[in-house]
Amino acid sequence: MTLSRRSFLRNAALATLAFPAIVRARNLNSQVQIAAIGVDGKGFSDIAEVASHPKAHFVGFCDIDAGRFAHIDKKLPGVTHYSDWREMFTWLGDGFDAVTVSTPDHMHALPTMVAMRMGKHVYCQKPLTHTVWEARQLRLQAAKSKVRTQMGNQIHSAKEYRTGVRLIQSGRIGKVLAVHTWHPNTGNRYTNMTAAPASGPVPAGVSWDLWLGCSPTREFAPDVYHPFKWRDWVDFGSGTMGDFGCHLLDPVFTALKLGNPLSVKADSVGANPQTWCREQTIEWVFKGTEFTKGDTIKVTWYDGGRLPDLALAQMPAGKKLANAGSIFIGEHGVMMLPHIAMPSLYPEEKFGKNLNPGELARRARAKDKPTDKVAVDLADFIEGSSHYHAWVDAITEGHETTDNFAYAGPLTEAVQLGNVASRFTGVKLEWDADDMKIPNRREAEALLTKPYRKGWELIAADK
Repeated sequence: MTLSRRSFLRNAALATLAFPAIVRARNLNSQVQIAAIGVDGKGFSDIAEVASHPKAHFVGFCDIDAGRFAHIDKKLPGVTHYSDWREMFTWLGDGFDAVTVSTPDHMHALPTMVAMRMGKHVYCQKPLTHTVWEARQLRLQAAKSKVRTQMGNQIHSAKEYRTGVRLIQSGRIGKVLAVHTWHPNTGNRYTNMTAAPASGPVPAGVSWDLWLGCSPTREFAPDVYHPFKWRDWVDFGSGTMGDFGCHLLDPVFTALKLGNPLSVKADSVGANPQTWCREQTIEWVFKGTEFTKGDTIKVTWYDGGRLPDLALAQMPAGKKLANAGSIFIGEHGVMMLPHIAMPSLYPEEKFGKNLNPGELARRARAKDKPTDKVAVDLADFIEGSSHYHAWVDAITEGHETTDNFAYAGPLTEAVQLGNVASRFTGVKLEWDADDMKIPNRREAEALLTKPYRKGWELIAADK
């Protein structure tokens, strides 16, 4: 393909940004033709899980690193390779219906926006976007384009989180007074760097310009950005908050039906222009809901080794907090929801023994009612389902997913607003969600978005 031909294809794909979507009419019972951006690491598992649906068929694989196709080719041979997603979109044209986006955070929004404007359904990895503004634009465009969307925080559909949501919404611990959520990672755990490293040669087969995409130009550095340690860097990732916030805060948002925060405040250490802070505590204040006590509710996040007070959990002596998870403080007790483990209710003298996930699932399948007092009983237990299949089902059956961009957009906004607050440690940022303003600290508003490289700009959602 000549350079002029490549230029034409890229421009043709990006030109769709300026036009409204035209959703292709199709037989909803036929296979869904899917393209994939990012094919190894998380991209591999995204493709494999989606492909396990009987109505999913992949027609294009895109990755900026030619060395990363071998793994997926063994599983799904014969799918055409591309290095530039814009060329893939243009070549496939009306020949694909949907796309999975499994790229670093800084390149989530642009291909997702282009795809939706083309009328394509999208499964996009978490966090949905790199900035607050991008999350708002994707939510608005998804509603305008009327496509089926799903964010890739797959535990949303797992039995552990679904059971936790059921316990809260059924009132087992009463109205919720506060939530505390934590994860042990530091914001720059993969490199421990605070300054840009020395540059090095770009490996054969890697298109560094395509990898940079929307971000400001910088030199390649070995074993720092691609393929994984990009999470540490402000230009590319979102730190621990972006990596795990859309996982751990998901059952909090779902269970309590939270909306936009009213304010956010961070106590952070180690913030710098290059990488995310080493540790932080972030406090959001939300408007109260039917599942909370009072006019507002505070949700507090801890990372980098910080933890909530163990006494809040009301656990028996000798028990420790989970490695990562949330504590819901209720009027009548506490629910601890570990990251990918079944919830537990405390104090035990009130709620009884907490069964492990395997035993609870066994009893549920066997319809074996426990004779002992059990905190999480069969009436509370909900079996999990495939997050990936839910997206394909939504496409073929014409309904929404529970983790679509209407839900994932506001969740991501709150998560990335926490990252904004981390750069203004000790300052309570008031949040005007309707106008996307921070009225008491206007200089913080610049961090709601980011500069885009020329030719890689994200255009706002269609009106």
